[in-house]
Amino acid sequence: MNKFKYIFLIALFAILSGSCKKALELAPEDYFGDGNFWQNESQVTNFMVGLHKQFRDNQFQFVRLGEMRGGGFSNVDRQNTSLNELPIIEQRIDENSAGVGSWGGFYGPILQLNLFIQKVEAVTFLSESSKNYLLAQAYAMRSYYYFHLLRTYGGVPIWLEPEVLNGKTDAVELRKARSTEAEVLAVVKSDIGKSVSLFGSSASPADKSQWSPNAALMLKGEIYLWSAKVYGTAADLTEAKNALNAVTGTSLQANFADAFSYSKKNNNEVILAIRFRVGEAEMTNYASFLYSTFNFDGQHYKDSLATGSLLVDPLVIAATNSQQIIQRYGYTFELFQSYDVLDKRRNATFYDYYKVNTTVTPHVPTVRNTALVKFLGTIDANKRYFADDWTVYRESDRLLMLAEIANAEGSDPQQYIQQIRDRAFAPDADPTPFVNGSQDENELAIFEERTKEFVYEGKRWYDIRRMKYAGEPLVFKSANHPYGVLDKATDGYKILWPIEAAIWTNDPLVDQTPGYATAKP
Repeated sequence: MNKFKYIFLIALFAILSGSCKKALELAPEDYFGDGNFWQNESQVTNFMVGLHKQFRDNQFQFVRLGEMRGGGFSNVDRQNTSLNELPIIEQRIDENSAGVGSWGGFYGPILQLNLFIQKVEAVTFLSESSKNYLLAQAYAMRSYYYFHLLRTYGGVPIWLEPEVLNGKTDAVELRKARSTEAEVLAVVKSDIGKSVSLFGSSASPADKSQWSPNAALMLKGEIYLWSAKVYGTAADLTEAKNALNAVTGTSLQANFADAFSYSKKNNNEVILAIRFRVGEAEMTNYASFLYSTFNFDGQHYKDSLATGSLLVDPLVIAATNSQQIIQRYGYTFELFQSYDVLDKRRNATFYDYYKVNTTVTPHVPTVRNTALVKFLGTIDANKRYFADDWTVYRESDRLLMLAEIANAEGSDPQQYIQQIRDRAFAPDADPTPFVNGSQDENELAIFEERTKEFVYEGKRWYDIRRMKYAGEPLVFKSANHPYGVLDKATDGYKILWPIEAAIWTNDPLVDQTPGYATAKP
């Protein structure tokens, strides 16, 4: 904890030097001189841009925490290249192989949000509306980070003030034990409540790349849905529903792929997105979900029966801007096969291809593989840029959360689910329209739509933790459904992640996540 002061100074330098052109014009003493910084609106708004830049830097961490353990990632190498992060994918996590270190890296952004809130609440040069809007963004972001920490680790240390910058620098005084899950949830709810209140009646802007009133309402809906279903606070279903129904001005794109298209940024389906753009930033690690052209060894075809041409570079990815194209992650082929062949989401999400043995008749596919194409980006000046925006919240998420709430309340979720299915098969008719069934049957139907809808959007792990069958979270293996990834009797504690030994070594007040073996004395 005694390193926080130096971490903050380095991070503040990164924020101010990278947030925008104006920040680059600041003199060196402004980077480190706290007393020289919070002097005008430009400095404050630049700091907020920097906080969003940090938010963008965490995009792949959101995927890692929200999806890799959810059962959709493959642990099978299909292109003769080693796969990354198999201990996470295979649930082989413990104190010595925690999968993610340093609390996910979220306390750096949280501490700077704490500073921003403290400073902006004290300034007098901002109009009330500008001040409230900026604070609303900060509270929403802090709530979002703590919500990830809650769903990842359970109870965590709570820091709501920039203690180091307030003069508290003694390492022993800075030690802090983990709060309970209930206490962290209370912070998450309090922050999002403040955000929604401070946004007030402000309209959400056309630019979806920063936190907005609609984005805060989506987060509130997700938080209260989690509280209702994971912690059993049934009254929170109403709070979740009211928040989601208060989102305005959104609609599904007629074509699923258009929701992510580089040429259609800020479309009406998007509620909040992390902005990527040619010449600004690309999506980190996206190239690791694509094929390696050097492994197309004269035996790879689009068609598993080898009736088409040999594959060379069908997605035009060899000429990329900066990232090395080599497959280090892959989704299971079974996930691709779970889509109806008429479902437009299938080919808008995956490109399937096959290694085929053509020396025998009939031809035999020996390897079935997919590349992720959902956020494939754009070609500019003959180079591929992975610069599609990454969606945090969009209209289909709102509709499917409302379907989940309706089902939990004992109502028919058809009006919400069918909108998603109709779009998935448009312009054709849905071959198997949703029919209201039992609560468990409906829950699985909603989960299956979420699975197909939100590939690479960091939601599946949280979905199988929150959604239930016969009163048990889908995360646990069951004869009633195929989605479980943990044996409840032996590995039930793994719904929460462990911390690495370095954390409790540096701060003896911090205990290991319950259930994990620890060397802590």
